[in-house]
Amino acid sequence: MKIFYGWRMVMAAASLQFIQSMMLHQAFGAYIAVLIEQKGWSKTSVSGASAMQSMEAAIIGPLLGWFLDKFGAQGVIKIGVIAFGIGFILLSQIDTLGQFYGAVVVIAIGASMAGYFPLNVAVIQWFEKKRARALSMVGLGLALGGMFVPIVAWSIQYFGWRETAFTCGVVAMIVGFPLACVFRRRPEDFGMYIDGIKPDPKTSSAIDLKNYRPEPEFTAKQALRTRSFWLLSIGHGLALIVVTAVNTHAINHMRISLDYTIGHASVFITLMTFFQVTGVLLGGYLGDKFEKRRVAAICMLMHAGGLLMLTYATGTAMLVIFAVAHGLAWGIRGPFMQAIRADYFGRKSIGMILGLSAMLTAVGQVSGPLLAGVMGDATGNYKLGFTVLAMIAATGSVVFWMARKPALPVVVGAPIQTAD
Repeated sequence: MKIFYGWRMVMAAASLQFIQSMMLHQAFGAYIAVLIEQKGWSKTSVSGASAMQSMEAAIIGPLLGWFLDKFGAQGVIKIGVIAFGIGFILLSQIDTLGQFYGAVVVIAIGASMAGYFPLNVAVIQWFEKKRARALSMVGLGLALGGMFVPIVAWSIQYFGWRETAFTCGVVAMIVGFPLACVFRRRPEDFGMYIDGIKPDPKTSSAIDLKNYRPEPEFTAKQALRTRSFWLLSIGHGLALIVVTAVNTHAINHMRISLDYTIGHASVFITLMTFFQVTGVLLGGYLGDKFEKRRVAAICMLMHAGGLLMLTYATGTAMLVIFAVAHGLAWGIRGPFMQAIRADYFGRKSIGMILGLSAMLTAVGQVSGPLLAGVMGDATGNYKLGFTVLAMIAATGSVVFWMARKPALPVVVGAPIQTAD
């Protein structure tokens, strides 16, 4: 039996997410910890590098979304893979804080163009009924990559951060570019059907108008007019407050508060990632069985609780609870963020809609690491900053619960639908 081409794209997307997760997302905290120790840079100054990654995504998000809708993802992803690799090679050569920021900007551009946003847009175009499952599999690559963070941490500790960054850059380009070539725009352009399922003319010719539920086809302008667009963006941003703060500062927090080595602390990041993988696997099932916004609301409470466990940890047991709660919440909720927008607004302008959303979610990405870093410098540890961020994230539970599906835009000749 021939495999639907969309699943090949899913595997390529998951592989690219694996590379980015292992080399950047969860591993970035290891670079931060060693640079603070070796260079004497402040927590606030290095937090700015994390903020710059998010600011860059917000700036190019709408333009990138427009380009993805009009031309497809392959060219964008190819350029992104090259930029990502070059950025790590530049990182291996830095000596000053300014050079560090410059390298991070290049890495961030590459990560944006070959990462979460364009990969999800590409996959969304090929799936509808199996969309939650497909996006969860892409998220599985992100989660599995985090399990290899100890390898990066070990390499930094024994070979040096310069050698590790250079190797990551070369490997990213050699492995990533062939994967980028797998992507195609839409199944209709190649004589295929969404989900790989050919419509049955017998059923499609006699639609039950009472139960008719067409896929929504919102334009970006129409989506912006809905309450759901703003609530989903705010909720996603609040979730990223915790995720980015943990990725940036968790290892350094364990080094300061519990006197752990970078290698020892990375073990808990690996454990967290193991449960993130478990969450991704659960998410595909939960997304098809339960309303995604409600599952996301529960995950927000788990994010907040996990961060509090990390903040006030006195030993291994509390760190394990953090790893379980935060990992499961991230794994389950993460793939839902794009799937729920595609469910609500359709494929027509999904690139632009996600790009506009990125401008709002970037606020969470920027503020999480910065607030934790500033308060960490002011108090000498991360307790106050992490506590404040956990309380803010908990409000995201209410936001997601309120994000109901919008009414379909009125189209002449089509049945008028109301919100579910």
